[in-house]
Amino acid sequence: MKIFCTASSDAYITDKIIDGLFRAEDANVGRAATLDLFKLWDETKMQGTGSLNEISRLLVKFDYQKIHDLTASKINLASKDFSARLKLFDIKAGNAVPVNFNVAVFPLSKSFDEGLGRDTASFSDLNAVNFLTAAYADGADSVWNLSGADQVGTLGADNLDIFSQANFSDGNGLVNVIKSQTFTNGTEDLTVDVTTLVSATVAGQMPNHGFRISFSGSDENDKKTRFVKRFASRHVVDPVIRPRIEVSFDDSFQDNHSNFFFDLSGSLFLNSYARSGAANLVSGSALTEITGSDCLHLKIKSGSYEFVTSASQYSAGTIRTDGTKYVTGVYSASFAIPSDDSTVVNFATTLAQMVERTGSITFDEYWYSLDGQVGFHTGSIKMSSLPRFSANFTSQEPNIHVTNARSQYSKSSEYRFRIFGRDLKQEFTAAVRRPYSLPPVIFDEVYYRVKDADSGTVFFDFDETNNSTRVSTDSEGMFFDFNMSVLPYGRSFLFEFLIINRGVRTIKADSNARFTVR
Repeated sequence: MKIFCTASSDAYITDKIIDGLFRAEDANVGRAATLDLFKLWDETKMQGTGSLNEISRLLVKFDYQKIHDLTASKINLASKDFSARLKLFDIKAGNAVPVNFNVAVFPLSKSFDEGLGRDTASFSDLNAVNFLTAAYADGADSVWNLSGADQVGTLGADNLDIFSQANFSDGNGLVNVIKSQTFTNGTEDLTVDVTTLVSATVAGQMPNHGFRISFSGSDENDKKTRFVKRFASRHVVDPVIRPRIEVSFDDSFQDNHSNFFFDLSGSLFLNSYARSGAANLVSGSALTEITGSDCLHLKIKSGSYEFVTSASQYSAGTIRTDGTKYVTGVYSASFAIPSDDSTVVNFATTLAQMVERTGSITFDEYWYSLDGQVGFHTGSIKMSSLPRFSANFTSQEPNIHVTNARSQYSKSSEYRFRIFGRDLKQEFTAAVRRPYSLPPVIFDEVYYRVKDADSGTVFFDFDETNNSTRVSTDSEGMFFDFNMSVLPYGRSFLFEFLIINRGVRTIKADSNARFTVR
């Protein structure tokens, strides 16, 4: 899944010289629509001075509450599939831009007050954050320890504005926390990986005061003018280009009830509910909850053949107060059964012979307690031999459709979309006498992306790295959960799907699932 953490405060601070008379060090532009990053070398003179340097620096803070909330249910901050990227969007206004420069991103050690200033021409608004002052509260200024928010040190030290190093007690010791990006053309968006910093902040290891974004030290101090790199601020009209932290994490489930094969490891899931919500299984007169690893058994049985394996409470990155990472009411078991097993199933027929003759076996499925005294669920699963074809490189023609799409959604909602999979090649070659209901075809690896239905703009693309857009599978087919807050109001959207199947990558659009966010 993807969620966006939006900017809660932003501004830029500057010591720009005004009319050759004074520096605008006390100017505030907290309500400006742009975040202007510039450096002027010897462009303006002040009486009685030589060559002068004028700079600006950007300050941006983000609200991480969405991440905090999801660490109780879905997000594991330590997972390799968790990612957070800081994004600022370039304003293409036709003005000249600097080229071949580097930008550095520092975590702020001191909080700032955005302010109400708007004047970006003469810098006449005096308020809250500026080049000298971070905030104003209770009748007193909270000044930067070094003008321009420039006092740098190690996390935990006193009297800092920004920090460049930190020890997060993860075994890596003291690490560099400065992030950077090179701008070759000058028109690029800022996209910086801040996963470690966001994780540490949400985990309470560092304060959430935001970031200082500036030219790198060498680019800020050399004898060259760089004017002006302009980003959209949180006050810009278009919500799509406001500053944000793009958070990606894998919340998919891969249940193989509908596509389990011999000779291939697969997973089966058991979901337990109590009235309106998920609940752990209970056992015994004390109704003790069944939790943790290897806490129950799963038996697969057909005739005389039995296969028993341990099952565990499903771990999906949930961070609980007791330090465990289990999902309430969800259990899973992963295993493989070889197709050449010589165990007799029935009437002197071995499992291997039955698989060779029929291509599949339907097993009874039993979930029960470790002592074998309590049964929790009985079902069935059809296991098939792996598909093999003689010199057929396009054995399927995949297509998928959203089956439960609506025309409109609330921006505050999270919605589960159901997908129906089809193999068009099989449908067109199978002869039937009467209309019939097709069972869904399960494609193991499917990703989604969202596009503006009118302009074709991709809001975010297929994510095969963090699996944040991977489609889940269960006994009913395929599905994915989508957080509508990542999309702007009033526009029309549609989903496209990347299907990776038998070595072929296919992109399918579902134009019938067109929707808006209100």
